[in-house]
Amino acid sequence: MGMTDPIADMLTRIRNAQMAGHSSVAIPRSNLKLGIVRLLKNEGFVEGFVETPGRTSGKIKVFLKYDGGKGIIRGIHRVSRPGRRVYVGKDEIPRVRNGLGVAILTTPRGILTDHQARQAGVGGEVLCKVW
Repeated sequence: MGMTDPIADMLTRIRNAQMAGHSSVAIPRSNLKLGIVRLLKNEGFVEGFVETPGRTSGKIKVFLKYDGGKGIIRGIHRVSRPGRRVYVGKDEIPRVRNGLGVAILTTPRGILTDHQARQAGVGGEVLCKVW
């Protein structure tokens, strides 16, 4: 039986691993997940990531980031899900914690942060919020 929401599974794995104090977490690979992890690294929420190829599907190993024993990611929340898709126009892109957090959107120009989407003048589906 397949998974209904692989993005929520990825976010939960990251949240749980960080709460448990793990240095890294392995996630099944997909292009969408890879794009989200790449944005998390660019925004400074994770140390980095490594793709490991597999026969059927690869894995993404995400290295978590800590500051004084506390995780850098204070909150990670799935917004749009299979039962309720959330789309926003270019003028309705949400701000997360007054700019201290990041909303990740999938747009016609690819996977972008809220700031990048505002600069590009595009809207899209709000995948998650991270702060």
